[in-house]
Amino acid sequence: MKIAVLIKQVPDLVEGLEIDAGGKALDRDSLRYIISEADDHALEQALLIRERTGASVDVFTLDVGEARDSLTTALAKGAERVTLVAAGLEAAPGSHALAELFAAVLRPQNFDLIVTGVRAIDDLDGSLGGLLAGLLELPYVGLIRKVETGPGGETAIVQKEFPGGFVTELEVKLPAVLGIQSAEQPPRYVPVSRLRQVMKTAKIGEQAVEPPQAPPIAVERLFKPEEGAGASMLEGTPEELAKQIAGLLAERHLLK
Repeated sequence: MKIAVLIKQVPDLVEGLEIDAGGKALDRDSLRYIISEADDHALEQALLIRERTGASVDVFTLDVGEARDSLTTALAKGAERVTLVAAGLEAAPGSHALAELFAAVLRPQNFDLIVTGVRAIDDLDGSLGGLLAGLLELPYVGLIRKVETGPGGETAIVQKEFPGGFVTELEVKLPAVLGIQSAEQPPRYVPVSRLRQVMKTAKIGEQAVEPPQAPPIAVERLFKPEEGAGASMLEGTPEELAKQIAGLLAERHLLK
C-alpha cells in the first residue's frame, strides 16, 4: 500500500502575531511556522498504518514557511520519502488553490490512500481533503479518528466522529482521501539528537508545479482582537447556573 500525507505550514500561535504595514496579511518576517496540528495527526496515523501493514509513507508540503524543517521532522518520525512542492509562492494559498497544486503532483502517482488534516487554523475556503478528492475523483471521508486497512488492502475501515461525541464506522473503497481529525495516539515525539542525525543525511525531493489557477482569497483588512471588559463568574447550583446561562443567551437573541 502507498500512502501520501499532505502537511501544511501554519503560524505558531505561541508566538505573537503581527499585522504587516498593508493591514491585509500577517507580517511573515515575525512568524515562526510549524506543522498544522491536524496534519501532524494525519502523519501519525499514516505511520501507524505503516507499522501494522508495511505500507510506504510519502510526505508532501508546499515550499513556503519552514517547509524543509517540517519534512526533516517527517523523515525523523519514520516517513520514507518527502517532497517539496515548488510553485513559486511566498505564502500558502487558499484551500482551493492548494488542492489544485497537490492534485497535479499526486494524480500520476497512483497512491492507495491520501491523508491530510481535516482543517488548519488558517483555512478560509474549505477543507483541503474534500476539495482534493473532488479534483482526483476519489471518495472522501472527514473527521476521522482511526484508520485500519481491510482484507487485501482494498478498503479502509475508518471511525468518523460526529458532534456530541458520536462515532460511526465506515468501510471506504480504496483509493480514497481521508481528512484526519486525530490519530489513534498523540503524534510521536522526535528527540533533538534524532533530528540532528537525520538532518545530516536527509534527502528532500523537489517537484515544480505551475502556479494555481484558482483565484486567491481577497482579504480586505486584518484586525487584532479587542480586549474585553473581563469575565463574569456565575455562582449557584447546576440548575441555577443553567437558568442564568439560558437567560444570557436569550438576552443576546441566541436562544428562543
